Amino acid sequence: MNESTAISEPGEDRLVPPQLRDHLDAARHSTDRTLAQGSLAGGQLDLLEERLLLMRQEYLHTPPAMMLAQLLLELAEVEGHSTERQTTSVQIRLTEMTAVLATLIADSLMKLGDDRRSRGWYETARHAAEESGNQELRARVRAQAAMLPYYYGPLNAAVSLSREARLMTKHRPSATAAFAAAAEARALAQQGNAADAEARIREARTIYDRMPPSPDDDAFGFPWRRFLLYMSGAYTALGQGSRARKVQEEALALYPARTGIDPALLRLEAAICLAHERSATEACQLAAQTYLQVPEEHRTSILGVRARRVIEELPGVNGRTRAAMELRELLELPRGSM
Repeated sequence: MNESTAISEPGEDRLVPPQLRDHLDAARHSTDRTLAQGSLAGGQLDLLEERLLLMRQEYLHTPPAMMLAQLLLELAEVEGHSTERQTTSVQIRLTEMTAVLATLIADSLMKLGDDRRSRGWYETARHAAEESGNQELRARVRAQAAMLPYYYGPLNAAVSLSREARLMTKHRPSATAAFAAAAEARALAQQGNAADAEARIREARTIYDRMPPSPDDDAFGFPWRRFLLYMSGAYTALGQGSRARKVQEEALALYPARTGIDPALLRLEAAICLAHERSATEACQLAAQTYLQVPEEHRTSILGVRARRVIEELPGVNGRTRAAMELRELLELPRGSM
């Protein structure tokens, strides 16, 4: 058979030179292998997620300065994998991890009083959550970010962020939905908006009663004791001392001995209740005692902010009493001097 009578292979394009056809086929097979595999195996990804869950558990009792170093190391590894070629599903999971890690970094910085860097990391967390497309995560990051303006201002930002999170989770009874409604209730109460705060309190409780159980040992959980902490903040700001004390006592009984600053925050809110009731000396003494009992590595700026709130809430000339002056002097001492 001569060259002019050669039969073409089925589907072969005679216009494509043979050497280019071979290159095209090899390139396609290589591309298919890359798309199918990525550079991160499924087992490696599972191990990354297991480590992140462990860090979320450790976060509840590890001092924030110590936690920051661990979080940054973990973030560097996740970021390294994110810059490599990954399948879409793997890239989404890595982006979700980035959002969680950035949120915990922001929260640690908030506790340490670095509100400028904390705000920046919350913005990074929100960006990552948006990129992930995970609606629940997008709402959760917003609800977490609302804590920064709640403690450091402005309060309207706390209301706005928590409201956005609540609306994003509407009609889905989840831990994030309950958290968002409770956070909005607390911020509204601090603003003095009693009617709307009470409405959000009722909504938060309704959601909580319908949502699946939330783990106690996860920084991204919203267990009953954490719900009570937010209710304590709302009732305290509303001047409802008896309701506040009830949830404070119930919450304190649920916290284990090895925990972070939540029990101290509850006791400081009990001191604020005493300040509202004009028990100035008792309020300041409780605040000072609470502040001093917290281990130094956990005695961060956020506790100082809440303890100063006790003095600010004292009516009339009570802010100039001896107990108030002693509390103020205690809070002004440099760290490590006590």
